[in-house]
Amino acid sequence: MKLSIMQPYFLPYLGYWQLIASADTFVIYDDVNFIKGGWINRNRYLYQGQPKYFNVTMSGASPNKKINEVGLMPSTDSRYHPSEKLLSTLQMAYRKAPMYPEVLPLLEDIILHEEDNLARYLEYSIRRICEYLDIPTKILVSSQIAEKDSSLAKEKKVINICRCLGADTYINAIGGRELYRQEEFQAEGLKLYFIRMNPIEYPQFGQEFVPGLSIVDVLMFNDKETVKGYLKEYTLEQ
Repeated sequence: MKLSIMQPYFLPYLGYWQLIASADTFVIYDDVNFIKGGWINRNRYLYQGQPKYFNVTMSGASPNKKINEVGLMPSTDSRYHPSEKLLSTLQMAYRKAPMYPEVLPLLEDIILHEEDNLARYLEYSIRRICEYLDIPTKILVSSQIAEKDSSLAKEKKVINICRCLGADTYINAIGGRELYRQEEFQAEGLKLYFIRMNPIEYPQFGQEFVPGLSIVDVLMFNDKETVKGYLKEYTLEQ
């Protein structure tokens, strides 16, 4: 069984979804420390040809807290609520994109989802986009794997989760090359691969292509079948 593990990110770039699609089971790593300035609560969209940041507004975020201990701003019916403002921002940026009518209901469902916990909010968004793209990967949540040894850290914790779930192959994002060693996994009878996204470009309002944006950008400019094809545009490296 092929397994991948990653912290929950907010509407992440295409490579994140390739990581999920490459595995039989994907674990949302919600019980590790929140990373300030990372991709857990923010991402980038395209506005007038330039990349801009958007984010989910948090409550009580701290690097001393686990991701699943961070809250969201309380829900309100006010049109000035951060979620409404974020949705309006993306509507303004992409209202002329070819797939806007089809993708907008998905974004509304995700962004306006009523939840006061950051990890559960992100989990919902991950599951919804997987459903939209027909990604069959089984999704689990790290904090709900009761048999794992939470006292472990770094690669030992990852190996322990692989063992708990019966995986024989672990697939990690390409950035993990500096974190994980082949010999450590081989000693446990595990194959270790790193996924690298192949170069992908698509039209963005006829302007110079801006790579590495949120999956929102990919969905707005490409029909569903094209995006499903993009999910396979990667290489596995050892």
